[in-house]
Amino acid sequence: MRATDNQGSFLNRISIRRNQVVSMDGNHEQELEDLELFQKHVADRFSDLLLPKPSSAGDSPSGADALLSIAWFRKLLDAFLCCEAEFKAVLVMGRDPAQFAKAPLDRLIPELLDRAVKALDVCNAITHGVEMLRQWKKLAQIAVTALEQRPIGEGQVRRAKKALTTLLTSMAFDEKESHHGKSTDRNCSFGRRGVAAANKDKTAGNCRLLSWNFAKSWSASKQIQAMSSNLIVPRGGEPTGLALPVYVMSTVLVFVMWALVAAIPCQERTGLPTHFPVPRQLGWAQPVIGLQEKIGEEWKKKEKKGTCGLLEEIQRMEKLSQGLVEFADGFQFPAETDDVAAMVAELAAICENMEEGLVPLQQQVREVFHRIVRSRAEVLDVLDQVGKLSTPVPY
Repeated sequence: MRATDNQGSFLNRISIRRNQVVSMDGNHEQELEDLELFQKHVADRFSDLLLPKPSSAGDSPSGADALLSIAWFRKLLDAFLCCEAEFKAVLVMGRDPAQFAKAPLDRLIPELLDRAVKALDVCNAITHGVEMLRQWKKLAQIAVTALEQRPIGEGQVRRAKKALTTLLTSMAFDEKESHHGKSTDRNCSFGRRGVAAANKDKTAGNCRLLSWNFAKSWSASKQIQAMSSNLIVPRGGEPTGLALPVYVMSTVLVFVMWALVAAIPCQERTGLPTHFPVPRQLGWAQPVIGLQEKIGEEWKKKEKKGTCGLLEEIQRMEKLSQGLVEFADGFQFPAETDDVAAMVAELAAICENMEEGLVPLQQQVREVFHRIVRSRAEVLDVLDQVGKLSTPVPY
């Protein structure tokens, strides 16, 4: 893959160069060249995400990497991991730790580390959200299996309607939880239903297939707001030349977490920003701004009506499930099944796509989590070598 090849050659280039000039002072121009190359790679990767290449499979669920699809998010996380590896090379590899004690890095690095901690919380929330998507897929698959049988009888229709009603109620319950944040069962473990809920309302109990393992006050939107609140474009002329790559990587981190929260069910998304300021004059920022505008517009449209997330497969699953419930409500044996067969086939394709994509996506989110942990530890090791900081570091 071209991005991986670029990353390998970039990391080798920095490693060799830093080893060669470790005792020299005349490496400023070379570091500027490395920084420009890093920004170019960021721009290239996000340009690919903004304008995905068409696929011969057309618009099928497993075809083109449509914006906000599972396949698109897997590409986004791949891009993040590549950018993060190059950033760490620019920031840390072979560098004099004393530079981290100079302004503005003495302020920017602690802010970066704090931002990383918030990103870890978001990764945990997204991992739970993906698990919820897997449960929704199982409910949809029950309906598909029932409605694929021929001839379709009342028993199959009842089974499909029950699964789809639970699915749609779960989606609506998640959105209600996200907007109001008043669940009494939020700290239950996966797959568990409260006794009172089970006695009073089995449907509501089924909706709690997965509840958030976070404090009730925790908010995904507030995490994103906090991460983006101190994103400030560095001024020119600072002595180390490292403020810009810190800003670039911070922006990439905030964008990735923001997109994940917008697409995948998370606790308390009310007030999620539709954008955060990124200067248009920076070359690498153009594709990031383009993606931000597209996702922000989708969020504004869906948030007014209520949404369980912008993930493309879930949007389509919800629409198809509503159509199939309408079919079930008016079902009389024998019934015309041509129209319903097309909807069932499309829902089956979505289920297959989710079956193939959700586990790898969840694994990638965990890989991002562990990468952030490792990189943060490496930066803290460098700071320990400095011996003192003007700003306390959040451990």
